[in-house]
Amino acid sequence: MERQEIIDGLIEVLRTVRTVDPAKLEHVTEETDFLTDMNTPSTELINIAAKVEQKFDVEFEDEDIDELGSKVKDIVDLILKAKARQDS
Repeated sequence: MERQEIIDGLIEVLRTVRTVDPAKLEHVTEETDFLTDMNTPSTELINIAAKVEQKFDVEFEDEDIDELGSKVKDIVDLILKAKARQDS
């Protein structure tokens, strides 16, 4: 799975999150920060992670979530890591 595919899927997920301003989803890159660029409450990141698990059919481990940064690239890396774990 390509990183851009994951970002596109992530944007689909974010469109369903009521605390995310849809206008802020127009120019999302791997460097986009959920907290500062999208003004997403930090408490919402857990909800987003749960939706991402469903969307990409992956399961995150607790320590993955504990170590999750607030940038788009962090969640892309996490999805790829979870996929790799599933495939092995």
